[in-house]
Amino acid sequence: MMFDNIYEYNPQSLQKAAETIKKGGLVAFPTETVYGLGANVYNSQAVANIFAAKGRPAFNPLISHIADLDFLPEYALTDSRVMELAKRFWPGPLTFVLRRKDENPALDLACAGLPTVTVRMPDHKIALKLIKASGVPIVAPSANRSTTISPTTAEHVAASLGDKVDMILDGGPCRVGVESTIIDLTTENIVLLRAGGISLEELEAFTGEKIIISHGNPDQPKSPGQLLKHYAPSLPMRINVDEKDVHQDEFFIGFGNVSHAQLNLSPSGDLRQAAANLFAYMREAEKHTEYKGIAMSPIPENGLGLAINDRIRRASYKK
Repeated sequence: MMFDNIYEYNPQSLQKAAETIKKGGLVAFPTETVYGLGANVYNSQAVANIFAAKGRPAFNPLISHIADLDFLPEYALTDSRVMELAKRFWPGPLTFVLRRKDENPALDLACAGLPTVTVRMPDHKIALKLIKASGVPIVAPSANRSTTISPTTAEHVAASLGDKVDMILDGGPCRVGVESTIIDLTTENIVLLRAGGISLEELEAFTGEKIIISHGNPDQPKSPGQLLKHYAPSLPMRINVDEKDVHQDEFFIGFGNVSHAQLNLSPSGDLRQAAANLFAYMREAEKHTEYKGIAMSPIPENGLGLAINDRIRRASYKK
């Protein structure tokens, strides 16, 4: 299928994307995690258009993306702990929840009316160039309809959002494949709000402290990714399914040493490979409407497995 709003990355398309952001348009662009649906954080109408395009609840805050470490203290309240973490893990898939520096009403929608702002620096040259060329922080949730599978290619974005996005900057497939880890740095103890591309173990090893894991309030999320039903395929999904317990009418996504999976996230049991494949395989599985559901192998609850399990629990959630 051909999409006329996909632009191969080059200097000309980058400049066109930056101009689109400046003018209040929506641009989907690659990061190391997933494709983001970007807008000027200070343009509340553009931010509102993100919510409209995604069908996203307005109380769900969005992540601001910046390209310069020195800009962080201008954008949010920081301290030595914040800056040390930024210097160690940025650019990279780690998002901070910080107190807003001022009550700038232009940020209210992006922050869902909260006194905090979520911010990160993506580890992707195209994303960083786009932010710099646009001259503003770019607010960008995943570039897909809300609660559906996150996009890891330009074609995924186009298939999900169609002409609701002004242009899609194609930088190839995303290498991490699950969203950023989100930590709350407004409290005395660091709180993990969403598992993601930086593992809990890495953070604890660097900080030397035990990090609290919070599952948050899904009705009043403090960060993205805390809604109970999220990342959901169109077919019902069961998780932690042993190979011998897969139903005949289920599409089976395996992990590790299983024999009869239609797709295997990682035959060798590599969690990084599994994370990179997760959304693409869920997307492929839901195309097979000859099945009545999706079954997924158990995934270990360590390292990136924490992020993978968070995503598939939300994808399989039933009210």
